[in-house]
Amino acid sequence: MDALYAELLARIEKEIKQISIPDEPKNLYEPMRYILSLGGKRVRPVLTLLGAKLFSDSFESSLSQALAVEVFHNFTLLHDDMMDGAEIRRQVPTVHKKWDENIALLSGDGMLVLAYQLIANGSPESLANRLELFSKTAMEVCEGQQLDMDYALLDEVPMEDYLKMIRLKTAVLLSGSIKLGAMNVGYYGEQLEYLTQFTESMGLAFQVQDDYLDAFGGDQFGKVSGGDILEGKRTWLTIKAFELANDDQKKRLRDAYAAPANESRIKAVMSVYSELGIESLAQTEVESRSDQAIKALELIDGNADAKKTLSWLVNQLVKRKV
Repeated sequence: MDALYAELLARIEKEIKQISIPDEPKNLYEPMRYILSLGGKRVRPVLTLLGAKLFSDSFESSLSQALAVEVFHNFTLLHDDMMDGAEIRRQVPTVHKKWDENIALLSGDGMLVLAYQLIANGSPESLANRLELFSKTAMEVCEGQQLDMDYALLDEVPMEDYLKMIRLKTAVLLSGSIKLGAMNVGYYGEQLEYLTQFTESMGLAFQVQDDYLDAFGGDQFGKVSGGDILEGKRTWLTIKAFELANDDQKKRLRDAYAAPANESRIKAVMSVYSELGIESLAQTEVESRSDQAIKALELIDGNADAKKTLSWLVNQLVKRKV
């Protein structure tokens, strides 16, 4: 692991354990502690600290902002699990399964409030800008989630619309995370646009890789291989397949998604993927988006160690196997 990333990750894990969450009411606060304790890559809060590190000697003043984006991210996971009917996250029961949906809903609401409390800590000079950025980012994540649900009801979704959806659902939070760190140390220059280009390209690469792994990665961490197909989600792979398919292949895809959500649906869709070479095309798309991210990163005039770590992170995210 990259040394700076390891340092920042260890600090984030330490700070998460020290977030002040009351004990009572138990059913409100215990689920918050539970989901925050499940671990994960912590990419977003580390990006916040790297955003500060790019334009400042220290990341210390941006720790609260980093915790805010991690709390917000886990809030979205809590509610996403409910909407998806997911029973397992990181090999343990999801909050709505361990408790119930009403508790999960209210605990998620509480996490959103906690995220705003954490955002408010930090430099008073940048408070208004931080709140504006965080609120805009949070709303765009909600827009992306809604589009994701809407598209699951359609036979075909244009690739342009899908890319807009994953930019909103995944990439904008990465972008908002790193810019929060930069803004909190007082940077508002033109390089924020390069940060946007970098993180959004990285986010698109990450999401296509996620789509790819769901279909071709095998069973990992309790996730069902082909789970997106079972749920009827329109992923990059599905949309590319509809884009390239002939009439017969399109009919087979439509029939598969109209049929019951079972192993036969997965086999039918994967058969079309194989015929169209979707696996290879997805890998090429991930590499292309990753290259775009690195080119944007090269334009940033910031701390060399932070840039090196960001380059390492792109490589890790898009070459991961889980």
